[in-house]
Amino acid sequence: MKTPVLIGLMAGVMLATGAWAETAPQMRMKSCNVEAGKQGLAGDARKAFMKSCLSGPTQSGEKITPQQRMKDCNAEAAGKQMKGDARKAFMKSCLSGK
Repeated sequence: MKTPVLIGLMAGVMLATGAWAETAPQMRMKSCNVEAGKQGLAGDARKAFMKSCLSGPTQSGEKITPQQRMKDCNAEAAGKQMKGDARKAFMKSCLSGK
């Protein structure tokens, strides 16, 4: 139920900032979603899989530390020249991994 709202909110932010390039967390979400679909997961099993997939090791096999996530999110926000409330909303979303 929250996913459509979150997707709509993300699309609105992207429209407002003019940035349509997929970020690393978005690509990761997409690949985890595809994998969950291939496995036919639903309900609590899908939630558990998505949580472990999104917080697990990266493609290169290394786990992203909170410090690295902060660096990555800061760099991405700076690259998009975000300021004020838009940056705050982006950072909140990026740091939570959503």
